[in-house]
Amino acid sequence: MSNGSLFVLSAPSGCGKTTMVSLVMQRLNGISFSISHTTRSARDKEVHGKDYYFVNHEEFIRIRDEENRGFIEWAEVHGNYYGTSCQEVDRLLATGSDVLLDIDVQGALQVMHSTYHPVTIFIAPPSLDELERRLRGRMTDDEHTIEVRLRNARGEIRQATKYQYLIVNDNLDEAVQSLESIIISERCRTRRTLHGEPARYTHR
Repeated sequence: MSNGSLFVLSAPSGCGKTTMVSLVMQRLNGISFSISHTTRSARDKEVHGKDYYFVNHEEFIRIRDEENRGFIEWAEVHGNYYGTSCQEVDRLLATGSDVLLDIDVQGALQVMHSTYHPVTIFIAPPSLDELERRLRGRMTDDEHTIEVRLRNARGEIRQATKYQYLIVNDNLDEAVQSLESIIISERCRTRRTLHGEPARYTHR
C-alpha cells in the first residue's frame, strides 16, 4: 500500500476554509485531518485528542527540540505555541490516508521546505472588500480585531503565489468542488511513499 499525500491549506481569516474542509471530508473517503499540539487552554467543548493535543509549555518545547523529527511546523501566536507533529502526520500517511493540514502561511512555508513534498493550496477571498463584509457579518470580532485580520490578510494574499493551487471562494459550492477536484487529481498522479520516493504500486 502506498502512503497518502499531504495537503496544506492556508487562507486569511473569514475565507470559509473551515467550512470547505468540513464539506470535502464529508464527500471524499480516505482523508484525515491532522490534530495540532497547542499550549493554550482548552475552550468550551474542546476535547483533547479531537480538537487539539493540549500540552504544557515544557512538553511542547521538548517535542519541538527533538533531534529526530519533532514538529513539521510550529509558531507562537498570542503567547501560545501551536505545532504539527511529525509523528502524527507520519502515522496517518502510513495508513494510506491523505492528510489535510489547516495552517497559516508561516507554518505552510515551513512545510514547503520539509521533506514531505506537500500539495499546497491557498484559499482567497474574491476581494478585500468582500472579506471585510464577511468578517463584520460574523459579528464575533471587535473593530480592532477586524482591522488586524484585514491587515494580516493583505500580507497573506501576497504569499499566495508560493502555493501550487489557488482557489477563490466567491461561491462556496464551486470552491468546494475545486478543492475536491484538486484532491482527486493528485490521487491520480503516481503515488509516493512517505518522504517523496515513488511508490511501486497503487490500488486507487
